[in-house]
Amino acid sequence: MKRNPSPKPAGTSKLDRRRILQGKVAVVTGAGSGLGRATARLMAELGASVVVLSLKRDEVETVTKEIQSQGGKARGLVADVAAASTLGRLVQIAIQAFGRLDILVNNAAYFERQEVLKMPDDAWQKMIDVIYSAAFRLSQAAARQMVQQGETGYIVNVTSIEGSYADPGAAHYGSAKGALNQLTRCLAVELAPHNILVNAVAPGFIDTPMSVVDGKNELEDEMYLEWYVRRRKIPLARAARPEEIAEAIVFLASPLNSYITGHVLTVDGGLTCTF
Repeated sequence: MKRNPSPKPAGTSKLDRRRILQGKVAVVTGAGSGLGRATARLMAELGASVVVLSLKRDEVETVTKEIQSQGGKARGLVADVAAASTLGRLVQIAIQAFGRLDILVNNAAYFERQEVLKMPDDAWQKMIDVIYSAAFRLSQAAARQMVQQGETGYIVNVTSIEGSYADPGAAHYGSAKGALNQLTRCLAVELAPHNILVNAVAPGFIDTPMSVVDGKNELEDEMYLEWYVRRRKIPLARAARPEEIAEAIVFLASPLNSYITGHVLTVDGGLTCTF
């Protein structure tokens, strides 16, 4: 019996890197600074129309203007992803602004150390709501729209290497990121019949405002410099730039990726190789 060749995924040959996201619409949460800002800007640079979502109005306005000043298309939105009642509306705003939704990047997060024996319940619940529950609810709303469109959709969850190892004072953060890794796999399986690819990017140290914990930049701490840099616990001996992690996110959320789903991509300069 003669086999029919597998159909070639549309749009994967002779792709122009400069306009790889032309015509796509992306929602990026936590886009006001750091990794989210770098991701939103890169996606706009590569042709996407971007909904920039953050809790802080000044950050939203700044990033939106940065994108527009470079000829990109952006819509700013101030919203708290921990408020479940607002999340479905966010997808509708993207559709109203740009007519469709192709990419969702669940990046919103924050970090504060809390000892288990002293952690109040609201500190635990807020971390779960911001990192994990918001990602589920937004993914659900986005996937419903992507299914209606009938074209390839992409969801990328930003997790962390802390989702795979234990760090004192970060039980709530690590648990939320670990749960998000598993949610990524579950969504990938369930949404595959609809041609929605779901992946995660798990960074290590990144030089962003989240590096400042309790008023101190951990990347300037002598222990970090001695252990992670000079002794090369991080083999590349430095933290990542936000733009380097953004490149990994864009790869997974673009036509460059046609066959990766349910994967957690570690981007950590080799750090977890030394564990």
